[in-house]
Amino acid sequence: MNLTAAEPGKEYIIKDISTDDEEMNAFLFSLGCYSGEPITVISHLKGGCIVSIKDGRYNIDRQLAEAILI
Repeated sequence: MNLTAAEPGKEYIIKDISTDDEEMNAFLFSLGCYSGEPITVISHLKGGCIVSIKDGRYNIDRQLAEAILI
């Protein structure tokens, strides 16, 4: 399951980042988004979702949300 199907307000553990794009992978890693880290979907938006990773909140687009497997 990826973040687009996640229930808002519930904490999940990231299982994998599914992308072949090294730039996207590096960007997600810089946010603290990697396997084993907790992530919470705050809300879903038309073009993606707002997530909480560590102490930050980020608005990520649909492509990024689909690459994060929980």
